Amino acid sequence: MLPERHLIERVGWLRAAVLGANDGIVSTASLIVGVAAAATTAREVLLAGIAGLVAGAISMAAGEYVSVSSQSDTEKADLSRERQELANNPEFEREELAAIYIKRGLDHDFAMKVAGQLMAHDAIDAHARDELGISAISTARPLQAVFTSAATFAVGAALPLLTVVLVPSRLLIPIVSLVSLLCLAALGAIGAYVGGSSAATGIARVTFWGAIAMGVTAVIGKLFGTVV
Repeated sequence: MLPERHLIERVGWLRAAVLGANDGIVSTASLIVGVAAAATTAREVLLAGIAGLVAGAISMAAGEYVSVSSQSDTEKADLSRERQELANNPEFEREELAAIYIKRGLDHDFAMKVAGQLMAHDAIDAHARDELGISAISTARPLQAVFTSAATFAVGAALPLLTVVLVPSRLLIPIVSLVSLLCLAALGAIGAYVGGSSAATGIARVTFWGAIAMGVTAVIGKLFGTVV
């Protein structure tokens, strides 16, 4: 019999991948549309897009590392404190764990027995999972988040950049917008499929915000380009 696999196991890398790719497409496409709307040359638009890709990928990597490392530091501090409490007062910790099981529906005597057996097997694992909500699935992995988000940001940003290279300058804004929205729709569908949720919902939420971002930057680029 094959082991059962759950979609929640993908949450660590999936969140970083979807966030990175989405941000890469939206931010780079919005930058390109905004700069193009200011009536600049195709070369200047491409240069701005490349700068956006490099800066965005580095920013995503740094941001993910800082945020996920903060989560990891918090988890380590909680586990360290829990180990100390287990060493100082194991009986109180057993009662604390049993109280959690009682709230879930076990009677007092059975809850105390379960807590005792779990603590005898691996006390810190039992308290980490049931008291602190820390498990192997949810544990923060900073380096995984860094590389996943940076790589997917670069891939996402490369799509509107490639469009700049291939299409005429006069069609830059509509084609980049269309291609970016199609890429966002595909990303939403893929993310929904991998996560086991509704494709329509995934597509709608990423394309809506992508369209808003590109529309706003196009208006700003047009206004400031006209003023300059």
